[in-house]
Amino acid sequence: MITRSAVSRPSSWLADCSVVALLAALLYGVVQVGRHWQAPLQLRVDIDLSLWALPGYTLLSLLRGSAAYGVSLGLALAYGYTAAHRPRAERLLLPLLDVLQSIPVLGFLPGAVLVLVALFPRTNTGLELASILMIVTSQVWNLAFSFYQSLRGIPLELREASRVYQFNWWQCFRRVELPAAAVGLAWNSMMAMAGGWFFLMVCESFTLGSHDFRLPGLGAYMSAAISQRSTRAIVAGLAAMVVMITLVDLCVWRPVLVWVQKFRMEETAAGGRRETLLLTWLRHSWLARSAMATVAHPISEWLATATHPLHEPPAPPVVAARAARVLSWLGAALGGLLIIWAAVRLVRLLGGLSLAEWLDVLAGSALTCVRVFAAVLLGSLWVIPVGIWIGRSEQWRSRFQPLVQIAASFPAPMLYPLILLTLHALGWGLGVGAVLFMLIGTQWYMLFNVLAGVSAVPTELREAARAYRFTSSQRWRVVWWPAVFPYLITGWVTAAGSAWNASIVAEYVSVGPQIFVTKGLGSLISLAASQGRYDVLSAGVLTMAVLVVLINRYLWKPLYRLAETRYAL
Repeated sequence: MITRSAVSRPSSWLADCSVVALLAALLYGVVQVGRHWQAPLQLRVDIDLSLWALPGYTLLSLLRGSAAYGVSLGLALAYGYTAAHRPRAERLLLPLLDVLQSIPVLGFLPGAVLVLVALFPRTNTGLELASILMIVTSQVWNLAFSFYQSLRGIPLELREASRVYQFNWWQCFRRVELPAAAVGLAWNSMMAMAGGWFFLMVCESFTLGSHDFRLPGLGAYMSAAISQRSTRAIVAGLAAMVVMITLVDLCVWRPVLVWVQKFRMEETAAGGRRETLLLTWLRHSWLARSAMATVAHPISEWLATATHPLHEPPAPPVVAARAARVLSWLGAALGGLLIIWAAVRLVRLLGGLSLAEWLDVLAGSALTCVRVFAAVLLGSLWVIPVGIWIGRSEQWRSRFQPLVQIAASFPAPMLYPLILLTLHALGWGLGVGAVLFMLIGTQWYMLFNVLAGVSAVPTELREAARAYRFTSSQRWRVVWWPAVFPYLITGWVTAAGSAWNASIVAEYVSVGPQIFVTKGLGSLISLAASQGRYDVLSAGVLTMAVLVVLINRYLWKPLYRLAETRYAL
């Protein structure tokens, strides 16, 4: 933290100019977004494929992704906190979260667009909010699972210390729970942003019925470039994405990863103070130091004073508490009636399915389930050793971090036709290709969580391994695997959800005029949607939800319990 005494350090006018330029660029982007939001509604925007338009489009996409990440982080903190502290709510929230993350991004598209456009019929605000909401649906799940896993893994002695010091809920959240979750949240935030870039083309350029919706941005630029088969524009769009991801890594994620290292659970001092280019540069800026000393530091002190136990807010009146309880019961009753009504409508819809159609749904579900776990297993075989090897070295981690982000952010569906044609030439069908397509999107969730687990290993454990002269196999078995396992469970859960999500495009692939289909739940849902068979579509989605709930109940939950009891620090 920069205090008032640091303001007098030597300054650099270049550093001050760079800070002013950065603030000016952000202000310009915010003003442009505000103008576009308040402009008259345009369902289709003409995308300029010239190189001069790329910086503006990239900035707009970056601001949308940043806004979506802020919403995702807030939702994840609230959701994970409730699931970790309310055992009754946990039984519902965890399976529900697993089901929601398995629903494709396009599954949220029709309702979000129709509702938000109806709320803002005269401006682009509804479309912008719909785009941000779709990006949120690709970011929030792994953040929520990561925060939940971190809260459940907090050592018992820290919980007892917070009770001894009479921490209220905010102090416990700020001083115990957020620091314990900081490392995992940092790495999963990088994965969340990568997931947002992965679906950027879908979120900024989509078709709904007879309407073609487009928003100015990098995703719409790449979508237009692909539809017009402009190789120059495609290469320029990919280059702009790589530049954006690299700059965000240098300016945001590397300083964040350095900052969260102080929250590792250890008793000895760190081996050395880590620095980044941005932090070093900012220390030479008088403007940055002054802002920290005159704004950030007083706000932090005020929060610490306002949340002291002596300043506890008064308890709400009895009447207000009873009114809140009555309203909660009324809300629960109304929700129950809506669920019953929806269940009755669903039963009527599914009543027309024949036994043969149900058997097709069950057979497809079994095949897709096998492919999902095959993709997770194949990803684990290389992710665990490579992630531990990269993560235990600060030098290797800094080298591979931007490359991993770029690979995770690349819109993999662009590669599906090329991979499929290669497999077809080798004599392999889409049944094998579907596993590879799922693997392309799922492996990164596991890798980022493995890197988070290795980064959280306390320094004293590393020193103890060196002092006792552990062999390589002993270090992997005694140090790295126990440290990685709790984070890896979160990676498995989110990777499996991503694989279920990807099954719809992995088992039903279009290459020009030719369509490749393999039997499975994903292809069944895609075919039912294209044919307007809403009864088969509902049966497929319902079966997928039931499978996800069962897997959560009988696999992921026991693994979380094992991590809490055996592998907690």
